[in-house]
Formats: sequence, structure tokens, C-alpha cells
Amino acid sequence: MAEDVKLMKGNEAIAHAAIRYGVDGYFGYPITPQSEILETLMAEMPWETTGMVVLQAESEVAAINMVYGGAGTGKRVMTSSSSPGISLKQEGISYLAGAELPCLIVNVMRGGPGLGTIQPSQADYFQTVKGGGHGDYRLITLAPSSVQEMADFVGLGLELAFKYNNPAIILADGIIGQMMEKVVLPPFHTRRTEEEIIAECPWAAQGKTAGRKPNVITSLELDPATMEENNIRFQAKYRKIEENEVRYEEFQCEDAEYLLIAFGSSARICQKVVENARAEGIKLGLLRPITLWPFPKEVIKAYADKVKGMLSVELNAGQMVEDVRLAVNGKIKVEHFGRLGGIVFTPDEVLNALKELIIKK
Repeated sequence: MAEDVKLMKGNEAIAHAAIRYGVDGYFGYPITPQSEILETLMAEMPWETTGMVVLQAESEVAAINMVYGGAGTGKRVMTSSSSPGISLKQEGISYLAGAELPCLIVNVMRGGPGLGTIQPSQADYFQTVKGGGHGDYRLITLAPSSVQEMADFVGLGLELAFKYNNPAIILADGIIGQMMEKVVLPPFHTRRTEEEIIAECPWAAQGKTAGRKPNVITSLELDPATMEENNIRFQAKYRKIEENEVRYEEFQCEDAEYLLIAFGSSARICQKVVENARAEGIKLGLLRPITLWPFPKEVIKAYADKVKGMLSVELNAGQMVEDVRLAVNGKIKVEHFGRLGGIVFTPDEVLNALKELIIKK
């Protein structure tokens, strides 16, 4: 079968992929720079072709609670927003993690704090990777660096969410959401029947379907001992995810003496930095975490024995750099370079920072 190749924005790719991967319901609210996700879904009208529900909720809080309800029935459901909107969804996200419900969340980041700017940012790393809501929970976090990955990670995010009964999030930034590239769209997947949903998700609340006793989905537990048992089970699941689902990409790292660590659009820019550095005789490599959680800490730890220094490059004031430093455990120098307020750095700025912060010192 011929590939279905389109030129589209990253946000549009998310929407088309959601339809094709058999998402049952999308619940969202418009906010720049991710509004095209909802707009594209409304324009495509998938309720007429695949039966997918697309609903603009009255608020971000309402949207995430609709996701909670849909996820509780075993449906493939998702939402999307941008940074301040994700902040509003945090209570619901924590509830989803506590109830061990699979769903897909998309965050196309913009600058903050507060309402901030509508320009791109990567300043939601703490909010997502460290857990912006309450309690000891984790989100499977995928960081795309291309429009193609925006589409692909819809399928991967849903697969991992249902594999581990845990929310998954695509943590993109405004650049990837708004940029246009060629994308190969996935084929249309057959939506599951109610019988298939029951078989795949025996825990789901399906009322008295097929004569079953109704299940109750909740994250509430009033007995401290039982709540501790629940949390111990969660932590065991998270360790399993860390063992099996780390994803990363290496770029010219084989002989590298210095290493850049970057994700998303920053990694795209850093590929050019590596090329420019090598043209000057500096053996520079790039490691791109694809999963921000689970974080590729063991891989980075191994590089601490091979390179002289690392530079964490992010569109923020320094967030992922903390995890890089924890991974190397003081073995080598790790510095941070970033721009704030929606200003995107150039390859020359990053290379100059590498020379000043790492090489000359």
C-alpha cells in the first residue's frame, strides 16, 4: 500500500494520527500554540467516519475530568493543551495516575510562569517529569523533535499507556507544534468493539455489560495501610517502566570528547551545532532523550567515563540539567545553556556557550 504522505504542522499531525490510531474520544480546550489540534479534529469530523467523539469542553478542568471518565470505561481517550492549561489539568492527571487509567495527554509548551507568552518554551519539564500534581506518581513522557514523531508518538503513547495502565504525555514545544514538515501518516486502525475493550481492560467500569458486576474506578483509599500498598505497587510498576521503556538517540557520539544533551526542538538545533563544532576540529556529540521519563540516566552515566564535559541545552532556565547532573554524579563538568521568554537560540550561541562553559574551563 502506498504511503500517505502529507505536508502539515505538528499540531495537525497529532490530530490526524489520533483519528487513524483509533482514538475513541478527544476532550480539549483551545489555547495557543496547540489550538490547531482541536481545530483540525473539528474540521475532519471523525464522528462521521470512525465514530470518534470530539468535544470542546467548557474549561481545561472539565476536559481532563472527561478524559478520566472515558478512560475509566477502557476507551482510548486523549486531551491536549499548552502550559497554563496543563497546569489546570494537574489535579485530574494525578487522579488518573492514582486510579491507574491509561490515556494520552499532549502539551505543546509555551513560556511562563503564569500566562507568560505564546512563544515556544521547554519550561514544563519540571511540571511533567517531576510530577506537577500531588502524590508520588509518574507520567510516561515522550519528547518529539519532528512532525513525524508528533504523529508516531500518538500511537506509541497509547500503546505504553495501555501496557502499563498509566497516563502518557507527549511533551512537545511550540516550535514542533507550529512547524510544517512532510509526515507519513499511519494507516487507519480498526476501532475496538465493546467485547474487545472488556477483554483488554477487565478493570474497566462497563456498568452491567455482559452481566458483569459493575466495577468502581477510584483513586480514593481511606485506609493508610491499603494506600501504602497501592503506592508500593505503583513504584514497582514505575521501576518496570524504567527497566524496559528508555528511549534515546545518539548523534556522532562514537568519538565525542564533549556531549550536548537536548530534547525536542533544541535537539534539532544542536545537530547543526555538532556539525559546526566538528568543522572546527571539536569532537562534539549529541544525546537526545526521547523519553524524558523514564530518563536515559544509565546511558548518560556511561558517557561520563568517555567525555570531558556535557552541556544541557534547553529552552528554559535549567531543568533537565538537574537530571543530567544526577546521572553523572559529579564525575565530569555539566553546565546549562538556554534562552527564555520564547527566544530561540542559534547554533552559534550554543557553540560559543560550549567553548566558554565547558572547554575553556
